[in-house]
Amino acid sequence: MRALRLTEIVVAARCISCTCALDDLRFHATVWYDDVDLTTLDRELAERLAFHIALFQLNAVCSLRPDVIDVGPYARFLTPELRTLWRTVFRHVWAQWRYETNDPDYLPDFASAPSTAHPTPATLPANDALLAFCGGGKDSLVALKLLERAALPFATLGYSHSIYGTAAAQHALLEQVASASARTRAERLYVIDDFMDAPLPHMHAAETPASVFAALPLAALRGYRALVVAHEASANTPNLVWRGEPINHQWGKGWEAEQLLDRYIQTLLPVRYFSVLSPIHDEVIFELLSRDAPLAAHTHSCNIAKPWCGHCPKCAYVWLQFAAHLPPDVVAATFPRGVDYDFRALLGLTDHTPFECVGSAEEARLALALANARHALPAPLAVLAATTPPPPPDTLRAFVEVLDRHGMPPAIADRILPLLREAAAAAARRLGVIA
Repeated sequence: MRALRLTEIVVAARCISCTCALDDLRFHATVWYDDVDLTTLDRELAERLAFHIALFQLNAVCSLRPDVIDVGPYARFLTPELRTLWRTVFRHVWAQWRYETNDPDYLPDFASAPSTAHPTPATLPANDALLAFCGGGKDSLVALKLLERAALPFATLGYSHSIYGTAAAQHALLEQVASASARTRAERLYVIDDFMDAPLPHMHAAETPASVFAALPLAALRGYRALVVAHEASANTPNLVWRGEPINHQWGKGWEAEQLLDRYIQTLLPVRYFSVLSPIHDEVIFELLSRDAPLAAHTHSCNIAKPWCGHCPKCAYVWLQFAAHLPPDVVAATFPRGVDYDFRALLGLTDHTPFECVGSAEEARLALALANARHALPAPLAVLAATTPPPPPDTLRAFVEVLDRHGMPPAIADRILPLLREAAAAAARRLGVIA
């Protein structure tokens, strides 16, 4: 059996590094932090958190199809709950990879039995602030402004990864959004992963869960009471159903993943994990974004060439929503060269919607209709709009609802939900529907 071996984890003052081996190959991943000293953490806690970071970073190497994962000298940290979580996340996040490689049953297990020793949740320093992830996109901007208007204290967390280019360029873009908020502190982490840069085919990774675990040392050091993300309701929509299984590129951002991670994190630290946007769809998100329209031009979401390549599904979807909801000058400032993309996949007119973090086909169809009504589409896209039916009334109503399902603690929900409901009502009036 081919074993992916976790050979070393090192906790240094400013970084956590891990090394793994498969056959004669060696790969390294390092998570760096600003203005910290990880050696001041309780040693057992620091090593346990570092093991989680290593485990979720190395799962990308499973693109090479090892049979088992050997955690070697770190086996004492592998509890039954962690094994279940890791395999559940892997099964769902890697559904796209299994579809693309036609390998429906691949799911690696661990070489050793889980440990029966369970961690005792740590005690953290007193801190009322939340740690809000800022990926630099429109969802991040909306989430930060919601926290600001709800008078909830928060720090921002900017995250860079070596696969997206230089860290300095990434954080400069992130700062354009994060610095426009009423944050109390700016946190940054940097992931350098040489596997993702290797010339190997069919790579995949569980980037969202990995980034969540990478943030836990900051929570442990500073005492942040929650990790806050900006994952919207449409993240629960699958791209297709294959052999009876929903294949969802965004599963790691969806409701099931949020619940699993929230429950599990609390076995390590007294820290919650939730999204402030999970009750709403893009129609309400863009209602909120329109209130900070000048800042929208500072956002970026492209995973090909930041800030925007203009040719990928992500660029096309965001441009379409901007054209549907924001002033023309903001659209032009954000996308000065427009976009060059075949929109049919976004609109659900092909075998499956794009494997990207974009809204559902119905949300794209609504944006297409709205942008067309504003005469904001180039001629070829206007022709497509004329032959593409918009969503039916029931779907429109669903897009301007605020779902009861969310993971926010009551004290936070009491401040956030009224803002979401007011925006949803405004969006419903604008669309002429009764929510």
